[in-house]
Amino acid sequence: MNLFKSIPAGIYVRWGVVQLVLILVILYSGLNQLGAVGAILIANVLTVCLVFSFIRQRKSFRMDLDDHSIDPTLRIANETLPYLRRGLNEETALKTAEIIHKISDMSAVAITDREKVLAYIGAGAGHHKPGGPILTNATKQVIAAGELMVVNDKKGLNCPVGDCPLQAAVIAPLKCKGEVAGTVKLYQTSQGEPAPEMVKLAVGIAQLLSLQMELAELDHQTQLVTKAELEALHAQINPHFLFNTLNTIITYIRTNPETARRLLIRLASFFRHALKKHGHFVTLKEEIEYVNTYLVLEKARFREKLHIQKDIDNGLLDYQVPVLTLQPLVENAVKHGIQPKMGRGTIHISARLVKGEMFLVVKDDGVGIGRDKLSKVLQPGFGSGNGVGLSNVHERLKGFFGENYGLRIESMVNGGTSVFIRVPLIRKRVRGEVVGEA
Repeated sequence: MNLFKSIPAGIYVRWGVVQLVLILVILYSGLNQLGAVGAILIANVLTVCLVFSFIRQRKSFRMDLDDHSIDPTLRIANETLPYLRRGLNEETALKTAEIIHKISDMSAVAITDREKVLAYIGAGAGHHKPGGPILTNATKQVIAAGELMVVNDKKGLNCPVGDCPLQAAVIAPLKCKGEVAGTVKLYQTSQGEPAPEMVKLAVGIAQLLSLQMELAELDHQTQLVTKAELEALHAQINPHFLFNTLNTIITYIRTNPETARRLLIRLASFFRHALKKHGHFVTLKEEIEYVNTYLVLEKARFREKLHIQKDIDNGLLDYQVPVLTLQPLVENAVKHGIQPKMGRGTIHISARLVKGEMFLVVKDDGVGIGRDKLSKVLQPGFGSGNGVGLSNVHERLKGFFGENYGLRIESMVNGGTSVFIRVPLIRKRVRGEVVGEA
């Protein structure tokens, strides 16, 4: 006998709600080191226990169910989970829209990001094409306001295509980390106000899809941190850097043994710091010390070719920055700015308090970056080589603090490069995570 056939449909709804609550509690209670997948597994185990507990208490329930008896929102959530866990893009949006269209039996279903249609299934597909711009003003209003909109007539949709069959719609915002990331839209081709069930379905779908996008973002950030740690280790054990440094030390052994001894101590300190587990954040003081160690080794190699200037506000030294924030920028300035330059080059590192935030700048007077490359520098994987690429630092900053953060780069061929960073003032850290801000 299938025990689950004895569970009323309403219990499946509660089951889903309990799962969502448990997932959020687990993810945000300090156990998120398990990752989103671990959180879902734990939530499923706990909710199964709750369901079987209910079955034991309510043995009198006997109700045969098929798939159509289960809340459609939960069926949609279950079937779309494997896709939206990969993030919101044209491929995952198409799969999601197909599932919603199949289960909800709407005249048309669309999913957008903030600017374009990612997927469209159903009536009107001839002109509401994926990849094209958002046509309806109502959708643009939902994205701007971040609030649900019910459109009761064709005029309200204001589609610029005159023979568009769409007559009414419910448009719900998709949100990730509190920001509107797109919309999900349920359309009908019959005239009249959408039924309350259609509105409730749109709200439920939007909430669940938003949660799945949050989980996808958590997965992405976990992967970024892991990738950063691996790349950091590879960067510090970069054979070119190691061999160049050892060759530099060898040249000093005969001519200046004391300098060679100090450089060996610095090299040991550099690797000790690289292999030490930091979590996600370190103090600005620790980051600066690590940069100093790196620069001492590079200065011994380049000698008078490399000149360093620092302007650090000592009042900021105890505040937190993401690990490996400055060192990759300085390494990039040495390798791609100063090393190819004829003659002496200068790197200037500054940290100041600007409008209640830490403002970091790494500036060099090297060969600069061409306009064609400048637009690609922050793309994932560009120029990472054997080290931590600028794109990695850029994505981690946005992941920790939001889309308004990240790297800003100014450069001109033969005019040098400046990289700017804003970091909120963070004093406290527990298990590598931010728990308080000044």
